[in-house]
Amino acid sequence: MINRKLGATGPVVSALGLGCMGMSDFYGASDRAESIATIHAALDAGVTLLDTGDFYGMGHNEMLIAEALRGRPRDKVILSVKFGAQRDPAGNWIGFDARPSAVKTALAYSLKRLGTDYVDIYRPSRLDPTTPIEDTVGAIGDMVKAGYVRHIGLSELGAETIRRAAAVHPIADLQIEYSLISRGIEDSVLPACRALGIGVTAYGVLSRGLISGHWSRERGSEGDFRASSPRFQGQNLERNLGLVDAIRTIAEGKGVTVAQIAIAWVLSRGDDIAPLVGARRRDRLAESLGALTATLTADDLALLERAVPKDAAAGARYSEAQMAHLDSERR
Repeated sequence: MINRKLGATGPVVSALGLGCMGMSDFYGASDRAESIATIHAALDAGVTLLDTGDFYGMGHNEMLIAEALRGRPRDKVILSVKFGAQRDPAGNWIGFDARPSAVKTALAYSLKRLGTDYVDIYRPSRLDPTTPIEDTVGAIGDMVKAGYVRHIGLSELGAETIRRAAAVHPIADLQIEYSLISRGIEDSVLPACRALGIGVTAYGVLSRGLISGHWSRERGSEGDFRASSPRFQGQNLERNLGLVDAIRTIAEGKGVTVAQIAIAWVLSRGDDIAPLVGARRRDRLAESLGALTATLTADDLALLERAVPKDAAAGARYSEAQMAHLDSERR
């Protein structure tokens, strides 16, 4: 396994991390036994970074990870945990809370569900519009001093907010969407992170399966939020699958899959970037791991740039209501 360091102050992690969200929520039904087997396969392959959130299945995902890690050395795993999103019993989104008291309460519950006495990277999943980022980061800093958190991370923040956060406490990484068809961070967010010595853990590297090479034109299953996602709708979907066809032509010329070349592209963007893959099954994980040996030449990158130029995707990456909560999208 290739390893990468998250920023100037963050931990060393596997170049590919495993995003565990889909094992509990948002993508329809999942198989608990297969999910645990996939986590085990990832760890056995040298994956050290596991990403979760306390609101993924309202705690289900953390308990699933705890079960999968039982009997495994704790110091061989980097647990990245997001907090702050508020949901009701029906799963509806009802707000965001990153006040200092909420930071510490949420962490206490995550530690209990995960069966650990510390979290490696702790991060607010979004910016709380009612709480200064300095207060949120300061509260996590208190938990670093107390030994409950090793590193502070951020998620979906704009350049100015990142700078304000970094002025309070060293930041290990920013978690944010980055893929061949989601390249907004290249304008100001990525340069700000690099100037501050902050790494990037990139999620959505396959655009939630859209550019995996496995998505077809039918709607997602019940409980799959992609059924209402703008990029998966009508003419948007037709245009985006056309981009996938262009990627497939290049991938086949290299003897790799669409997913592998898409992941390899993110890996090629810098040693300070660690992609997260959301594999829920062992076969999908194995395919993703194959990206580590899919070296892209300058000619390959130029072909991909022509096939999928920046801003080529049709449709926003979230609904209008969700996009309004992304500090990273504010100009």
